[in-house]
Amino acid sequence: MQPCTVNKIQVGNSRPVLMGIINISPESFFSGSYVPDDQIRCTAEDMITHGADIIDIGARSTAPGSRIISVNEEKERLTAALKTLDGTGITVSVDTMYPEVLEAALTHDIHMANDISGLLNPEIAQLIADAGIPAILMTANQTPGDCCNFEETMKSLHTVTDRAMIAGVQSYILDPGVGRWIPERTPEADFEICRRFQELSVFDRPLLAAISRKTFLGSATGKNPEDRLAATLAVTAGLVLSGAAMIRTHDIPETMDLINVITALQAA
Repeated sequence: MQPCTVNKIQVGNSRPVLMGIINISPESFFSGSYVPDDQIRCTAEDMITHGADIIDIGARSTAPGSRIISVNEEKERLTAALKTLDGTGITVSVDTMYPEVLEAALTHDIHMANDISGLLNPEIAQLIADAGIPAILMTANQTPGDCCNFEETMKSLHTVTDRAMIAGVQSYILDPGVGRWIPERTPEADFEICRRFQELSVFDRPLLAAISRKTFLGSATGKNPEDRLAATLAVTAGLVLSGAAMIRTHDIPETMDLINVITALQAA
């Protein structure tokens, strides 16, 4: 595997790296994850204390049916949040697919771009390459997460890696795009990706497991996002055993326990 280094944190070829979600979008599918500006720093520090290696900050909800905000509003939200973390030494990733937003974010202390559009926009690809920062790249053909089964996901990830090569983005993590990104997406498609997660190792890149409290878990449990922690941990355990190199989650202490227990089991 070609490891990805994020601010001296190696992703791949070691225990899974833990990424904490700080959501500054009140439109999010999981209302309990929203963090107002005056709580961002203490929330990030608390996540780091409980085991997070990296904090991922996003200012836009991409769930179907959520309120659409302008690029300028996303930029204003994100830069206000980043100001509160400048100088803290915390490793920060920014979750955006818009070059104007990333360009503004690059004036702050950030270390990674999380592009759910998989470099679909050549401008954001060029920004990432020129900045020399690593990236998380998700499946996207015409829009983020627009694959409806495992085969389409594999084909899309091949396309994403081609975009990275053309743009000169050399250090990245691949995200197979679990979640209901488009109305046509079914829970079975997400379960299939999770069942076959190990097959994604063919790309020889670190893999992201980003399944925290998502819709497909509710389809199996009948529970709302607020009550999907147990379901999230169950699937996360399987993905760790299948080779996930980074776990993106709302729930740091519980996921840290999961990683520590699996690590102990594997060491026996």
